[in-house]
Amino acid sequence: MEVVSAADGALGPLLGKLATLLAEEYSRLKGVRGEIRSLKSELTSMHGALKKYTMIEDPDVQVKTWISLLRELAYDTEDCFDKFIHHLGGGGGNHGGCKEFFCKIARSLKTLGHRHGLADQIDELKARIKEVKELKSSYKLDDIASSNSNHGTVDPRLGARFNDNLVGIDGPTNDLAKWMMEENSSSTKLRRKVLSIVGFGGLGKTTLANEVCIKIEGHFDCRAFVSISQNPDMKKIVKDLIHKVPCPKDFTKGIDTWDEITSIEKLRNLLQDKRYLIIVDDVWSISAWNAIKCVFPENNRSSRIIATTRIFDVAKSCSLGTDDHIYELKPLNGFHSERLFHKTIFGSEDGCPDMLREISNEILKKCGGLPLAINSISGLLARIPTNKQEWEKVKRSIGSDLSRSQSLEGMKNILSLSYNVLPGYLKTCLLYLSIFPEDYVIDKERLVRRWIAEGFISEERGQSKQDVAEKYFYELINKNMVQPVDIGHDGKARACRVHDMMLELIISKSAEENFITVVGSGQKVLANRQGFIRRLSIQDIDQEVASVLENEDLSHVRSLTVTRSGCIKYLPSLGKFEALRVLDFEDCDDIEEYDMSPMDKLFQLKFVSFKNTYISELPSGIVTLHGLETLDLRNTYIDELPAGIDQLIKLQHLLTESGPYRYRYRHGRMKVPNGIGNMRSLQVVSGFNISLSSVGAVEELGNLNTLNELHVQLDDADNRCADMLLSSVCRLGTCKLQCFWISSDDSTSLEFLDSWSPLPSSLQVFGMTTNYYFPKIPKWITPALTNLTYLLLIVSDVTQEELHMLGELPGLIYLELWLERGKTRTLAVQGRGFQCLKELHFRVSFYGTATINFVFMEGALPNLEKLDVPLSAATENGYYFGIVHLASLKDAKFRLDTMGATYSELKAASVAIRNETDAHRNPLRVTIVGLGDESDDECDDE
Repeated sequence: MEVVSAADGALGPLLGKLATLLAEEYSRLKGVRGEIRSLKSELTSMHGALKKYTMIEDPDVQVKTWISLLRELAYDTEDCFDKFIHHLGGGGGNHGGCKEFFCKIARSLKTLGHRHGLADQIDELKARIKEVKELKSSYKLDDIASSNSNHGTVDPRLGARFNDNLVGIDGPTNDLAKWMMEENSSSTKLRRKVLSIVGFGGLGKTTLANEVCIKIEGHFDCRAFVSISQNPDMKKIVKDLIHKVPCPKDFTKGIDTWDEITSIEKLRNLLQDKRYLIIVDDVWSISAWNAIKCVFPENNRSSRIIATTRIFDVAKSCSLGTDDHIYELKPLNGFHSERLFHKTIFGSEDGCPDMLREISNEILKKCGGLPLAINSISGLLARIPTNKQEWEKVKRSIGSDLSRSQSLEGMKNILSLSYNVLPGYLKTCLLYLSIFPEDYVIDKERLVRRWIAEGFISEERGQSKQDVAEKYFYELINKNMVQPVDIGHDGKARACRVHDMMLELIISKSAEENFITVVGSGQKVLANRQGFIRRLSIQDIDQEVASVLENEDLSHVRSLTVTRSGCIKYLPSLGKFEALRVLDFEDCDDIEEYDMSPMDKLFQLKFVSFKNTYISELPSGIVTLHGLETLDLRNTYIDELPAGIDQLIKLQHLLTESGPYRYRYRHGRMKVPNGIGNMRSLQVVSGFNISLSSVGAVEELGNLNTLNELHVQLDDADNRCADMLLSSVCRLGTCKLQCFWISSDDSTSLEFLDSWSPLPSSLQVFGMTTNYYFPKIPKWITPALTNLTYLLLIVSDVTQEELHMLGELPGLIYLELWLERGKTRTLAVQGRGFQCLKELHFRVSFYGTATINFVFMEGALPNLEKLDVPLSAATENGYYFGIVHLASLKDAKFRLDTMGATYSELKAASVAIRNETDAHRNPLRVTIVGLGDESDDECDDE
């Protein structure tokens, strides 16, 4: 007791001094927090200014300088704020006690250096903010922004109306002209029809519309062309139309004094008794179409309107009627691209010298079938010496010439029209695609997760960040800014690709705005850049470029992307990228040559991907990245996650094997980590092997009440693992589970899943990849699953009653059934069945002895587009399938069971298929293969 009292006496004065020091430091910390709040307010103001002033067309040097200063200031302010949150934002609550007291003192002393450093940074940022504000006043930028307009510009689409150098549009012109002249059904025989032509900027929509008009104009009383553009002046448009339409003498007297309503009424009266043909060119919005369409009266005289647009939603709004039509204009194919290219340069389609053939094809590839690009670049080549060296220079400089060359100015303007009209958030998302190389297929999930990690996405009116990011992705497709790739069962793209010419434009814009720095693809230097590197894309790197990067300040890089293998060994140390939010090494074969140990210092990391790499072990320090949201380890050699992975409580996507649509037959060895139940933010979990995991870890899966996608593997599981998986899945089914995919490399029984209860009300996707066959359709699959859209089942047999039940699933879009056995028989698909289904696949095991023939009754499968079914060649009852009843069918594959069939039976079956498909209202792609034969090329009957 005396010893304790003596210690208390000695510590008393020291504790008093420490308490005073702590109070002083706390006061300083409050001051820093106040300064940070002030900076955050300034940051918000800066972002608003950037949105306003970056809309100025053709800014001068002063404006560009000011915008650059403002952008770099915004970046640095945000970095300062993030460092503050990391180093000083903690501190914990005041729980009292000696231990907590000393912890506070330790934290205060530990962060002392950071506070002094932040104070210096804040002073510097405040000085820069003052400088930027003063420059804004001295440059009088508000006056420039308010006076900015489109005056004095030449319409870049003007040449499309008077283009004599046309190829590849004869077919579409004839088809569309024929459609335009067709009369409708008797009830609407004389009604007006609208043709919408939609496509990417520069494809030749206006040219095609004019050619169609020229072909049919003799059948109309009057014809007119009107361009809507981005900011339509309705009064001017209507008055221009009046001047283009034949009208009585003195009709336009006083037209300059007419207001908008008067002008519209006059034009409607003028057109009321005429059969008119109008081209409404370049419609940019639904509201613009709604404004202009009321000008054209429905006078029951078989009038026609052709609308052109770059946006699919606008095309749909223009052609809402049952007799209207939407035509999607595609790029020129290789043959027509070459014809146009050679005709422009050499005056004939076969005038290209052999020595220029290869370089000619390489340049054409960059044009991507875009007539505007082909005309622009071929026009440039026609004016320079015809030798390979000069053409090589043009090929290499197409990207930079897009910004500088007068010869390519028209093409740049056309592409820029689409870019300039985008809202700010879509411009950012589009520019981000310049990270990826030419012709790269960009996976949607990867992209939207990166957008979120970069901070581009905010929640909107009850929509999650994922929902908002996906909406932006599809907006870019809808506006024809990117090309959709890998269309899924629901009609939505799973990936996208950027047209080469659009990629050149956004690379140019990204360089101007110091948004992304690309190393590789011909860009070997880092010169002419203002500010720090903010996002770095490594597409090729050697020792020379590596030495340049070593001398760069990489502490401000927010995302690091390496998209080509064989270069990562030259990359500067990972520890230099201290502000990194996104680390993406997907497809890097030489990843093991790079030191990943500094990863634990990258406290801002939110997205990490090693997908498709040879990495075999994660750095243990990854468990300290408490802000991590995505960890993608699919198709790697990592079999175990480091201890403590459950500390990543913000992780939303934990991907350790291939996902449900791209399952890769590799025996997964990854165990479900113990403690996974603590990771309550998880939304997607894929690839864990349940058989190798502990029962406790499998049980914890059921605690993930935010999980909406689960893909697991089950091999030789004991009953406890299977029962616990069922228990977890049943619990998840009552929460948000939308997708469940189960795989195995053997015939492990999955019969336990027949007891799934209660019904997973939110389930949208259920699939199997296994050698196990359910004895019958699981009893939990009933029409009560109103959200189920995708179903892949492996089942021994299916009865007529079970097929009828599946047909009543109200939302089913994709159905794939694999059958094992049963007698050869016919199943009828009733007229009320499968009302939403777009794809139907029935497969019989190669080792099975049965074939099912299908008959489709009238009214069945009204939306089916793709059919893949087996067919018995040996039948005693003749052949009838009812293919004609499948009104929306586009693609049909028949798998003939050749076992025991004679040549004459095979021929009879093939003829019967051909007779029915030939009688279909749609032009069908028909494929006939032998059962179990996947070599369509040898057996195609198209």
